[in-house]
Amino acid sequence: MNASAQTMSEITQQALDGLIRQRVPERLRERDHTVWRPDPREIADRLGWLDAGSFLRPHLPDLSAFVNEICAEGYRDVVLLGMGGSSLGPEVLRRSFLGNRSPSKDNPRLTLLDSTVPGQVAAVTQAVDPAHTLFIVSSKSGGTIETLSFYRHFRHLTESAFSARPEPVEGHPGANFVAITDAGTPLERLGREAGFRRVFLNPADIGGRYSVLSWFGMLPAALAGIDVARLLDTAASMRNRCLGDDAQANPGLQLGALLGAMTLAGRDKVTLITPPPIDSFGLWVEQMIAESLGKEGRGIVPVAGEPLLSPDCYGDDRLFIYLRTGKGDDEPGLHWCDDAVERLETAGHPVARLELTSVYDLGAEFFRWEYATAIAGSMLDVHPFDQPDVQGAKDNTDVLLEAFLGRGSLPEFPTVHLPEQPTPRPPELPAAHFPESPTAHPELVEGSVASLLEKALPGDYFAIVSYTPVDAEADRLLDELRSKIMERYRIATTAGYGPRYLHSTGQLHKGGPGSGLYLQLTTNRNEELPIPGQPYGFDVLAAAQAIGDYQALTNLGRRLMSVNLGDDAISGLRRLLEEF
Repeated sequence: MNASAQTMSEITQQALDGLIRQRVPERLRERDHTVWRPDPREIADRLGWLDAGSFLRPHLPDLSAFVNEICAEGYRDVVLLGMGGSSLGPEVLRRSFLGNRSPSKDNPRLTLLDSTVPGQVAAVTQAVDPAHTLFIVSSKSGGTIETLSFYRHFRHLTESAFSARPEPVEGHPGANFVAITDAGTPLERLGREAGFRRVFLNPADIGGRYSVLSWFGMLPAALAGIDVARLLDTAASMRNRCLGDDAQANPGLQLGALLGAMTLAGRDKVTLITPPPIDSFGLWVEQMIAESLGKEGRGIVPVAGEPLLSPDCYGDDRLFIYLRTGKGDDEPGLHWCDDAVERLETAGHPVARLELTSVYDLGAEFFRWEYATAIAGSMLDVHPFDQPDVQGAKDNTDVLLEAFLGRGSLPEFPTVHLPEQPTPRPPELPAAHFPESPTAHPELVEGSVASLLEKALPGDYFAIVSYTPVDAEADRLLDELRSKIMERYRIATTAGYGPRYLHSTGQLHKGGPGSGLYLQLTTNRNEELPIPGQPYGFDVLAAAQAIGDYQALTNLGRRLMSVNLGDDAISGLRRLLEEF
């Protein structure tokens, strides 16, 4: 039985009382691994996030001096090369504080690269001058294939830029690179041997997705001119409240109880409403929840960036969480968002509200959601600090790359190519139609997206994973596709770019409940971009990652389809939309 808005407060309080009776807040504060599992493996050594801000604070003078050094040397750009936990936090901070505005006159422009799609790599490459760019090579494990491929690409370009100068110059190409990693990793060794300007070592007991308040998040933020001391102040304030003695006033415990209780009551689609300027915050929460809690056939489905529609477009599997900055009243569309949330509440949908006084409260929210996710993991009997199902797609990619080396091509896999004439959905099918079986409407063309959607059941969600360049027009078209699916089927929708999502929602797709339908979007491999020192290029790597994930989902019996958009992603998306 699903919980309604009227019972949300009641069942959350019951869950909160139960957690307090079990001494969960005290046990978490004491780093007691039995909150989650009898075995301490990957728990006792993964709780450093509780002190991440405290770890970094003594290093703030050094960080400030480093930022001043980079600015004084005239670096125009900082490009962060990383995936998942190494990139999503910095991306949220960049977009929340800087948006599309130009960087200040004193700080370089911050750009992030977390896509192996050749068009995306090329776009970042064309936007910067390697000789005047600082590259942050960021990887906890120090062996992330995407990150090291990015490094090889930009190291080659930087060396070429240095050698092409007509007169000798001070410095060397290695000075344009810094690393963030754990001690003893291949990346630490690379940084020392290749003459990186600095290697920043993070505590090993801070997991990747829990690392935003450490070097991984704060170094790029500081270089972009964001006041990281103020961010850490708000995080410390939230930490004190979460680790204090008053459990009933613990914001992280309250949020964790809400997430866990509502999921157990049938509302497992946690839908984040995040208007500007923090509209990107859902990217980070999405990874935190999906990768932490989507395993062992259970989990919470985080829904971020979904178009906000009328209340009748949502099923009874939703929990809405509205994060709003109190001082953002002049942001475009904010009052419209307020009105839309009120309509959801009036219609009986459960909505929880979290108020931020300023964008700097994101520091507090990072800690609150980390804590809440750990609490929800305890309630759902899920280990929140591992990611057991991520490796499968990585292993498939490795096998595919080995096969490519042997025969010079990747294997074919079931990909639907868009027809010249789109197949429109039969007009007689009503909205929110759920057939008794996938063959209820044989007039649907097998291989159309509509045929995949005919397999949808109440409580399912539709995940779009797009191996295309990140693009504002692509975002708009994907939003339009999500809206059409929501209006017709009343199921939740998610969207992510590949291979970024492999380090975020990929764990949920493979380890979570089997309630997802997956639409993979690719394009023709017409753009080759070599990876120096490797026998394959970014085009092959991205394709191998797409095929590898398709294989992993297929092996699990997931409902999925891969659609090739043709030569141009934008044109292909427009044609795909005509099917609806």
